[in-house]
Amino acid sequence: MNGQTGMVFVIDDDESVRKGLKRLLGASGYENEGFESAAEFLMRPEHPGPSCLVVDVQMPGLSGIELQETLLKHQRDEQLVFITGHGNVPMCAQAMKAGAVDFLPKPFKSRELMQCVERALFLSAQSRHSAAEKKEARRLLGSLTPREFQVMHLLTAGMLNKEVGAELGLAVKTVKVHRGRVTRKLGVHSVIEMVRLAEKAEVAPYQKRSYAQGPISVAWPAR
Repeated sequence: MNGQTGMVFVIDDDESVRKGLKRLLGASGYENEGFESAAEFLMRPEHPGPSCLVVDVQMPGLSGIELQETLLKHQRDEQLVFITGHGNVPMCAQAMKAGAVDFLPKPFKSRELMQCVERALFLSAQSRHSAAEKKEARRLLGSLTPREFQVMHLLTAGMLNKEVGAELGLAVKTVKVHRGRVTRKLGVHSVIEMVRLAEKAEVAPYQKRSYAQGPISVAWPAR
């Protein structure tokens, strides 16, 4: 898990259920913490490693579904496993559509829960790794000047130096200079590596446009 310890958070207003789940998780080797409400959990600093929430759907205050919405709003990567004695099909569908790992009706088997927790921690680790790669890719691309970014954009669209020059109104020699700077700044050795880096940063694919107004700027989507 990228050197970070996974953590399981149990959120349930029923103390007996909470304690029982914590004992089960501890016996299975999972580090865990318990909270009696979603609000109490949200007051805790975000865990720096992979994390899973085993959360009751219906609780006083914020419900499990509302907690899920709050975490998504703040772009947090905890993976949720819902448990409930009052679930219904529409509620389950809503939770799963929003990215829940599973929706377990009470009573459930211990093995079922452990499988869900293991899968949730794996998905959380994957999500954190992808986010770190995207952040680093955007940092590298952000080091390019607008013209260098433009040249990179056209190269990743499959254009040759000559075609890039024609598109931008530059001499091929000038394009080669920009291309050399791009590869050095990005630490890549081929256009294929450049393409992969652009994909990690979620750069929008090139579309035919006019560059008459000058180089484009490096701008990222909100997520």
